[in-house]
This record gives sequence, C-alpha cells and structure tokens, in this order.
Amino acid sequence: MSDQMPNLQPQFLTVGEGEAAREIAMLVRPAQAGNNVPTLVWLSGYRSDMSGTKALELDGLAGEVGTACIRLDYSGHGLSGGSFRDGTISRWLEEALTVIRHVAPDRVILVGSSMGGWIALRLAQELARQEGPKPAGPKLEGMVLIAPAPDFTSELIEPNLTAKERKSLAERGYFEERSQYSPEPDIYTRALIEDGRKNRVLDGMIETGCPVHILQGMKDPDVPHAHAMKLVEHLPADDVVLTFIRDGDHRLSRPSDIALILGAVKGIIRTSMAG
Repeated sequence: MSDQMPNLQPQFLTVGEGEAAREIAMLVRPAQAGNNVPTLVWLSGYRSDMSGTKALELDGLAGEVGTACIRLDYSGHGLSGGSFRDGTISRWLEEALTVIRHVAPDRVILVGSSMGGWIALRLAQELARQEGPKPAGPKLEGMVLIAPAPDFTSELIEPNLTAKERKSLAERGYFEERSQYSPEPDIYTRALIEDGRKNRVLDGMIETGCPVHILQGMKDPDVPHAHAMKLVEHLPADDVVLTFIRDGDHRLSRPSDIALILGAVKGIIRTSMAG
C-alpha cells in the first residue's frame, strides 16, 4: 500500500481563545483529482490517537478509493497540545468540529471508535443544528461506530464508582484506574463526568439523518454489548446495521475485525454514491 501512502505531515490548528487555546494536530490526506467519494473522518477513543491501527487502516482505505481522509488528535492526546486533564466531551467535540470546518469537505462519513462514537453522534447533532440558508458544515453521508461508548461517563462509569473513587473525585477532582492498554493509569476527572451529563445522547431520539453501521464485540470488557443495543433503540429513524462480533474485544484491531470495519465503511460509501 506504500504507493498510496503520501508522506502526510501533521498540520496544526489553534482551537479556543485565551487560556483555552490549544494546538490541535491533524493529518489530512487529500482526495485524488476528480474523486467525489465522501471524505472519511476518523474519531479516536479515550486516550487513543490518530496513529492507531484502525486509524491507519482507514487512511489506507481512503488511499485505495482515492478519497480524502481527516484524522485528528484531541487536546491532551498524541501530537496535540493542551492538558489531558482539561479534556471533556464538549472540548474534544469543539476540536473535531473546528478541524472539519477548517478542512471544509462537502460530504463526510464519520468513523468513531469507543468515545469517538459518542463524539460522532454529537457531531451529527451539531451539524444538523447548523443547517440553514448557508450550512456551516458538510453533509453527513453515514457513520461507522466501532464499540461506541456514548454517555459512557453517566452510563458506565458513574453507576460503578467505588466509595474510594467517589472520595477521590470529591477531594482531588479525579480518580485513577488501571489501564489494560497502557502502563499509565486512566484518569477520569470530575469535569469530564459533569460535562458528560450535558452531552448525553441516550436521553431521547437521536436523528443522524444517515445510515449507521455499528460493530460491537461480545467479549468487550469496557463497553457491554447491551450498550450497543441501547444505542440502536435511540436511532429509530435511521437505517441502522448492528454487527456483533462474537469473540470481539473492545479494540477490534485484529485483521478479521479490521476487514469487517473496512467492509462497513465501503458499504456506506456505496450507499452514498448510489443516492
């Protein structure tokens, strides 16, 4: 695939003003001339970045089909500036929205992993809200959500907090949890949890206005597969496909998982081109 991988250099975009300003890193693969396939947008999970396996595979697919691909690192992640502890869903959503507006594609397919699935659903709401005489964002052509974790702060973290974790949140403003994926512990702040409540999407009907394909491992220790079922219930107006991967974990990064993810993206591309 090397001939299709241009030497992409990160570009940096300042998001926010004053003390809230941070430099957001993005990798933007340009579309081949004359290509009108929707731009693919990668949205990483919590503590993941744009150079992970799935992100690279999506970029490779964009190269194969000749379309553009946008990847970014949220503040406090990867190559971006800003402190991880300042991170909230609202802040990371603002960064994703600003990057998409800056690159300004006409049409996009959002591909979100874990927390990136939550950000994708919030992006759909924000893009729909901005449509008026002059849309301030691209048309959403489809979504692929990989082990999506919408509302994970209120649905998966808050109900399971231990007394010790509650005490740490109250006294220190955060608690730590051992990570399966990194030697560094996962940090969950009070700001993240409080802001999560303001960004809930599972509290009513979600209208994305586009086809949605959800892929969920049934052996996922982080996001139970019942969470994916719950999400489907909140998408009654959309064309939703839910694929369960019986032995799939949370990362879904094995070659067989990647093949299913890329197949889902290709399916959404086909639908968008036929429409």
